[in-house]
Amino acid sequence: MSLKKSILFITLILLIDQISKIYIKTHFTIGEEHQVFSWFKIYFVENDGMAWGTKFSDFISFISDRTAKLSLTVFRIVAIFGIGYWLYDAVKKQSPKVLIWAIIFIFAGALGNILDSVFYGVLFNDSRGQVASFLPAEGGYDSLLHGKVVDMLYFPLWKGYLPEWLPFYGGEYFTFFEPVFNVADVAISTGFCLIIFFNKKAFPKD
Repeated sequence: MSLKKSILFITLILLIDQISKIYIKTHFTIGEEHQVFSWFKIYFVENDGMAWGTKFSDFISFISDRTAKLSLTVFRIVAIFGIGYWLYDAVKKQSPKVLIWAIIFIFAGALGNILDSVFYGVLFNDSRGQVASFLPAEGGYDSLLHGKVVDMLYFPLWKGYLPEWLPFYGGEYFTFFEPVFNVADVAISTGFCLIIFFNKKAFPKD
C-alpha cells in the first residue's frame, strides 16, 4: 500500500470520528442519551483522562489533575509522531498489508483523540446543563491542551445481578458492556486486534 492511500484512509477515519464528535458535542448535553436499539445507545460523556476515564492522579496522588492532563496530552502528541514514523517506515519497506492497516487504524484513532485533547477546550463551551456551541463568544471551557475527549457509543448488551457463587462480585448488579467510547477508540482497538490475531503475518520471521 502506498503512503498516499494510507493518508487517504487515515483522513477518512478522522472525518468520521470528528464529525460524530462535533455533532454530539453541539446537539447533546452531558449525560443525555438516545436509544437506537435495546443493546445500543448514543450516550454523551466526556473523558479527561486515559482509557475508561482513568487519570494519572488516580495512581500518583501528588500530581494535580491539570498537570496530569497536560502531561498526558503532551505524551500523546509525542507518541503520534512515533506512530507516524512507524507507518512511514512500514510503507517504505513494503511491510505486510495487515501491519500497515493496523498502524493506519492506530494512528488515525490516536490522532482523533489528540484533536479533542488539544483543541476542544478552546473550540467549545461546557456541555453541562446546556448544548455546547462552536467558537462561543465567551470563549471555550478550558485552555489549549486541556480539552476532554468526547465519547458516545454505549453497548449495554446485558444488565443483571451476577450469580452469588462468583468470587468477589457475586450478587452485584453488572452491566456488560459498561465503557462508553468513540470512533477513534474503535479504530485503535481494531489496529491492536489486527496485530494480535494476525501477528505472524504482520511480523514474518524472514
